[in-house]
Order: sequence, then C-alpha cells, then structure tokens
Amino acid sequence: AVLTWQIRLPKYNAFPYWMTVVVLSVTGTLYTDILTDKYGVNLTITTPVVAAVLAVVFGLWYRKERTLSIHSIVTVPRELFYWLAIFVTFALGTAAGDWTLELTGWTPGIAVLLPTFLIAAVIVGWKLGANAVLSFWMAYVLTRPLGANLGDWLAVDKQLGGIGVGTLGTSVVFLSAILATVIFLVVKRPDVIEDGAEAHVAAVREPARERKMLGYYGVVAALAVGTLTYANSQPHEAFSAQEEALGGAPVEQLTPQQATANFAAGDLVEFSTITQDALGLVQSGDQAGAVARIADLETAWDDAQPTLEPIDETAWTFLDSEIDDVLSAVRASSPDASAQEQALTALSTSLAG
Repeated sequence: AVLTWQIRLPKYNAFPYWMTVVVLSVTGTLYTDILTDKYGVNLTITTPVVAAVLAVVFGLWYRKERTLSIHSIVTVPRELFYWLAIFVTFALGTAAGDWTLELTGWTPGIAVLLPTFLIAAVIVGWKLGANAVLSFWMAYVLTRPLGANLGDWLAVDKQLGGIGVGTLGTSVVFLSAILATVIFLVVKRPDVIEDGAEAHVAAVREPARERKMLGYYGVVAALAVGTLTYANSQPHEAFSAQEEALGGAPVEQLTPQQATANFAAGDLVEFSTITQDALGLVQSGDQAGAVARIADLETAWDDAQPTLEPIDETAWTFLDSEIDDVLSAVRASSPDASAQEQALTALSTSLAG
C-alpha cells in the first residue's frame, strides 16, 4: 500500500518516500531472516544468491532503460526497478552483515569498521574520478551491512562487545533518527529541486580515468576479501547477533526434573513427540525429514512461548537453549549424525522430566 502511494505521487515527497524505504527495509530484512531461521538456509548460500539477484535486477534495469542513474527516474518502470533494487539491497545487507559475523567471529562493533572503510574508499574513488553512478550504487549497497552491523552493535549485551540497548531500544534509536531526518527534509527541503530547475548537472566524464579507477576498486575489493579470509582462518566462534541480542547471559543448567517441574503434564507432550520423531529420522538417515520435523518443533515452541515462558522463565530459557542446539545441529551445512543425536537426546531427556 505504501509503495503504491509513493509511485502514484506526481513528484518527490519526503514523507511517503522515506516511509517506503522503512517498509521495504523491514520486509527485506525479514525475508532474509525467514530463509535463515525458518528454513535453515545457510548464510554462505543466502548472501551470494541475493547478491546475484541484485546483479540481475541492475542488469535488467540497464538493458531496458540504458541507465541506472537515480536522476533519470522519471517514469513508473524506472521507479519500479529502483524500488526493487532497494528491496534486494536490504535483504543482501542483512545477509552480508550476519555472514560477516559468522565468518569472522568479530563482534558487531568491530564488524562495523569493514563497511565503513569500504564506503570511505568508494567516496575517495568517486572524488578521484570513478564513475559516479557506479560509485553511488556501491556505496548504497554497502550501507546495508553497515546498518545491520550497527544495529547489532547497539542491541547486543555490553559483555559481548555491544552497547546493550536491546532490539526494542535499537528500533527506537533508528526510527527516531529517521523521523528527525524526515522532519528536517520536509521543513528545510534541501533534497528538493524546484520546478523549472535543472534536474541534474552531469559531471564531465573522463572515460580513461574511470577505467583506471576500476582497478582501484578492484584493489579495495581484494583487500576486503583478504581481510575476511584471514579472519575466517583464525580460531574463532561464530557470533550470532540474533541470539546474543536476547541477552547473552549464560543459561542456567537444570536437571530434567527442574526443567519440567512447574509445567502441567500436557504442556510439553507435543515437543517431546516431535523431538522423538526427529531423532528417529536422523537415526534412519532421513536428513530432509529431520530438517522438516524440527521446523515443526521451532514453530510449535515459538507459538507456545507466550504461555510457557511466564510459568517458569528459567526453565523456558533452559529448554529454549537446548532447542537452539537441536536446530543448529540438524540445520548445519555439513550435518553430523552423532552431534544431532546428542542434541536431540539431551532435549528429549529434559522434556521427559
């Protein structure tokens, strides 16, 4: 609805424009999280696939319109291409930001430095004569992992290298910043070109210099890949911003009796049944069936959270951590049968009480 409103407007208006950006940012982020959390798609797959989708969007856009300049967006087809590109960049930014944490073991505060450096490098390249349209879109795409890592840095606990604001506090910070920006743009209108003014003054292009600057961008990209490769080669634990943002405190270990003592007899039956089913599927070698069955476990557990967590928060947190262990083991990119059986058996024992 917001996108339709934006496209139907005869000219630029800051409020609907930025509302569309916010809605698409949330949607793109959710699609990436759904692929990772609900369907177990590894970020090693998600990130390059979404990057390829973005490349296809740009390719189709350029093939049809012969330009990717934002100053040329004066028709509905071009605007649709623009918003599709924006949507995919948010999905890519979330995947790339989380993949960086997983790949390197960096805390979000450190991970913020890489996209910051790359954006600065793009600005330098543009100043030195790189193609303006290419530079714009490179910087634009890089703001996505920057925002993802910055959000994680604000949300996670201080002991884990974050600020400890939490996910709700982080959302408030970002929304406040966006609101303040939009109010400024509406009042001061620095981004509005008045009717009759020239829409865009094209810079004098120097093709030879632009080609040379492609080499510069290649060196910057090589440095980034080299940094990630080196960090990945060092001993580290994968950092999960989503899990750490929930608190990051060590989970109190409970006996099966303690884990089930305050729940009614029928509260945990469904989870126990699903766990046993998944264990049987792993033991029979049906990995696809096990992945599908633990998806049922994840859905049922999330649905029951509002009911079970208030009854015994400590026990719920303990069981939740064991379910997370099961999800990680079964959905691993290279599943290990013994690790899966161990995690499922531990959860089954805890649920049995």
